Amino acid sequence: MTDRSGERMELLMKVEGMTCQGCVAAVTKAVQRLDPAAQVSVDLGNGRVAIVTDAQALDVAQALGRAGYEAEAMTG
Repeated sequence: MTDRSGERMELLMKVEGMTCQGCVAAVTKAVQRLDPAAQVSVDLGNGRVAIVTDAQALDVAQALGRAGYEAEAMTG
């Protein structure tokens, strides 16, 4: 699953395909299945998701992919 080193970080993900509050709930649930303690903030208008987690960006992107969304980490 993920390396639980205990170090939490903020990830900013670009997520394609989110169109409604149902998508917000699905994205949040997908991330929290991976890390139940994750804090998820969805910007529906810009297609971005900010996540405070100890999961790796690749793991988060794959979890969102399984939920039906195309996701990639954004850099600085």
